Amino acid sequence: MRLINFVEFSRKIVGVGRNYLAHVKEMKYANKPESPIIFLKPPSSFAINGSSIKYPKGCSNLQHEVELAIVIGSRGSDITENTAWDHVGGYTIALDMTARDWQSEAKEKGLPWSRAKGSDTFCPVGNFIPKEKIADIENQQIWCKVNGQMRQDGNTKDMIFKIPFLISHISSFFTLEPGDVILTGSPGGTGSVKPGDTIEIGLSDLVKASFPIIAKQ
Repeated sequence: MRLINFVEFSRKIVGVGRNYLAHVKEMKYANKPESPIIFLKPPSSFAINGSSIKYPKGCSNLQHEVELAIVIGSRGSDITENTAWDHVGGYTIALDMTARDWQSEAKEKGLPWSRAKGSDTFCPVGNFIPKEKIADIENQQIWCKVNGQMRQDGNTKDMIFKIPFLISHISSFFTLEPGDVILTGSPGGTGSVKPGDTIEIGLSDLVKASFPIIAKQ
């Protein structure tokens, strides 16, 4: 299946912010969002299972955010919620790596988050799973360990905005194309990492991925 190699031809990564109430609370936002918070990461930010996450120069607080990733299987725009599943090709587990200090600085100045979210290796992903292999994607554990210690342990059932709605909403702005990836938000437990650490992530026991952190030279 061509989608196995989605990282080689994906044209965009669409991130969804604040989609789990526990993460909204830990980030000290007053209220959960009324509509999805959308941002983009470039395909150059992909990192495949086993490769390194580069800790960028000038960053002082790189954080992990484990997320279910939807891999789009067929092209569509203005997709309805009723037909959203038809456009899903499969899934994987992913990290939305965030330079939190850069993001905070950008927020204070009213500037975009592009550098904080889209630097090289800031979207590590696991191997592709065809959608027919998962009976109920909306009730799956997503987890993240750092150096063997559990940091994040969430479930996709706790999403504020569910998958069909996200696909419909996003496709009303951006045409979704085969290989595109939607990051569906992170549960609570996000935290900092440093060079020398190893992050392991998983989607239930269906797929796992591991990434060492190295200092960018």
